[in-house]
This record gives sequence, structure tokens and C-alpha cells, in this order.
Amino acid sequence: MSPAHGTATIRDLGLSVYLPALLFSAGQGAVIPIVALVARDLGASVAVAGFVVAIRGIGTLVFDLPAGALVSRLGERRAMSIATAMLIASLVGCVLADSVWLFAICMFVMGCGWAVWLLARMAYVSDVVQPHLRGRALSVLGGTQRIGNFVGPFLGAAAVAAMGLDGAYYVHIVLAVASLGVLVALPSPDDETPVVHAPVSFRAVGRDHGAVWRTAGVGALCIGVLRACRQVVLPLWADHVGIDAAAVGIIFGISSGMDMALFYPAGMASDRWGRKFVAVPCMTLLSVGFVLLPLAESFWPLVLVGLVLGFGNGLGSGIVMTLGTDFAPAVGKAEFLGVWRLIGDVGTAGGPLLASAVAGLAGLPPASVVVAAIGFLGAGVVVTRMPEPVHRASVPMTDEAGGIAT
Repeated sequence: MSPAHGTATIRDLGLSVYLPALLFSAGQGAVIPIVALVARDLGASVAVAGFVVAIRGIGTLVFDLPAGALVSRLGERRAMSIATAMLIASLVGCVLADSVWLFAICMFVMGCGWAVWLLARMAYVSDVVQPHLRGRALSVLGGTQRIGNFVGPFLGAAAVAAMGLDGAYYVHIVLAVASLGVLVALPSPDDETPVVHAPVSFRAVGRDHGAVWRTAGVGALCIGVLRACRQVVLPLWADHVGIDAAAVGIIFGISSGMDMALFYPAGMASDRWGRKFVAVPCMTLLSVGFVLLPLAESFWPLVLVGLVLGFGNGLGSGIVMTLGTDFAPAVGKAEFLGVWRLIGDVGTAGGPLLASAVAGLAGLPPASVVVAAIGFLGAGVVVTRMPEPVHRASVPMTDEAGGIAT
């Protein structure tokens, strides 16, 4: 028996939300490291291979708004099934592709499917979870995706060693099929209490929620910039100071471990003390990490910077999704979330471009400082301008089963 809408606890979401997310993310993690290598094997230059790597994110960015419309018209569960089918088709295409441009098209479609899947998951959780558990529910979703992306490369590496580069795609296909099987087999609140998302125009969404875009939206944009630049500026600086690739991998592993350890405590803090309590420290600590980065000129100082960045990012686990669902209206929710995801994805895509441009003109230290300034700006806007969505006095502390915590 599935929970009714608005009554689900975190434990209720284990199989219907977190297991498919883990499978999906692990498959993604298996594929991402080999995309550039496959493109090179198909004859791409280094520049074209870099474009192919980026085009999956471009597909996600381009499809954020259509994803909102699709979820609004079909509902979350059907949209997720379609997104998974799109992903499986794109993966089969990647295996069969005999040219770099066909491969690039498949990667673009993969990004489109990912946009639909992520938005549908976010809308689904906001529909079914108890409101006072929303921060934890979405932080666990963010943490599950982090765990999947951490485990996936190891699964992909094992498959590549056994079957060649296509092995990583086979891993993703198997996990995506398993995810679709879970979605189809498990009962859902949609089976008993269908949710109808009344479609509205994106123009109306933009007009009616301008205050949200100027406050919480700025925060989401800045978090996207910080997170994306963390994956670009840190390894480039490490290479600049003479640290080899293996050591950089260790630094990222340590940083990721710190990141993954914090997702549930961050959600608890968000539900108990408010969204600002985690969003502002998230941006502030990430910004401090970027300020400190140019001062780190050897392995251990970079490990410390990585820990600061990992701690800041871990505090913000799920916060962008949580803020989006907090501010989403009852009518036009899916379209609102489509615009919301577009804002965050613009930051994710645009941040590395900005950092690269500044680095090309003035060097990596100024680029790191510019990224930090964006983070401090976002923190300032959130703390001074954004309304706090959580009324602290009315938010009980509950465990994952929904009982009141002592």
C-alpha cells in the first residue's frame, strides 16, 4: 500500500525514489569518465572531444523547460518512464555510433532524458513527502545521487577492463533498465490519488514569480557556479603547482568523502532551523575554499582546501531542489520547477566558462577569486533578501520513519 500524497516519510521513499536514483546515478557515473575517450576513438580532435563531453550538459540545459511541460501534462511517473526509455535508447546509440557526430547526438539525447528524470523526481518528492520532512527527503536524494556518481566509475572501470570502452555503456543500460523495472513494479501514490498539474505558460511563471527568481533564484545560480567551478579550477590549479593526476584523484576522493558524509545532517538542519541555515554556510564555505585555493601550493594544503570545499558542498546537499519545491506554486508546479532547474543549470554551464575566460585573461588565482566573489554575492542575497520558507516553530523534528525525534 503506497502512501497518500503529502503523507510519505523518508523510509517510504526508499524503494520508489532512492533506489532508482542510486541506479540511475551509478550508471551515469560509469559513463561520464569515458565519453572523451570514446570521442577520441571515433576520430575527434581534443577540442571536439571536449565539446562532446559538454553536450550532455547542454542537452540537460536545453530540455529543462520542455521537461517541465512534459511532467505537467503526463505526471511524474510517466515522465520518468519516458526519460528512462530516452536514456536507454541514447546508450544503445552510443554503442552503435560509428561517427563522432552521431555519438554527440546520442549524448545530447542522454542529457535531455536526464533533465526530465531529475525534474520529475523533484516534483514527485514535493508531492508525496510530509512537508516537515522535505529538506531531509531532498538532501537524501542529493546524497544518493552523489553516492551513485562515486560508485559508478568503479563499476565502469571494471566493465571497461573486461569488455572495452563499450562496457561502461552496458553498465548504464543494465542499471537504467533495473531503474525502470523498479518504477514499473512498485506501487505509487499516483496509482491511488492521481496528481493533475494544471499547465500554465512559462511566460506567466516568469512574470508571477519574479521575486523568487531575484532572490532564491540568484542563490541557486550562484550555487551552480560554485559547484561546477570546483570541478574545474581545483584540478587546474593542482596541475599548475605540479601535482600529478593520481594525487588530484586522491584529493577529489577525500573531498567527495566529506561531501557525502553530510547529506543527512544537512537535511535535518534545513528542516529544523531553516533553508538559510544551510544555504548561506554552503555558499560561504565554498567561496572561502576558492579564496584559499591560490595559497595552496603542495599536496596537503590542497587536501585541506578540498575538505573545505567538500564540507561546504555537503552542507548544501539537496538545497537547490529543496528551495525549488518550497517556492513552487500548487498550480504550474512543473513549469516552475523547469524554470528553476534552468536557472541552476545556467550556473553549472556558465560558471566554468566564466572561470576559463578570467583565467585566460588574468590567470587562475584571479579566476578563483572571481568565483569566490560570486559565491559571497549569492550568500548575501539569500541572507538579506530571500524569505525563509520554513517557519521554525511549526517544524517538528522527525526521524526517517516519520516519528517525532526526541
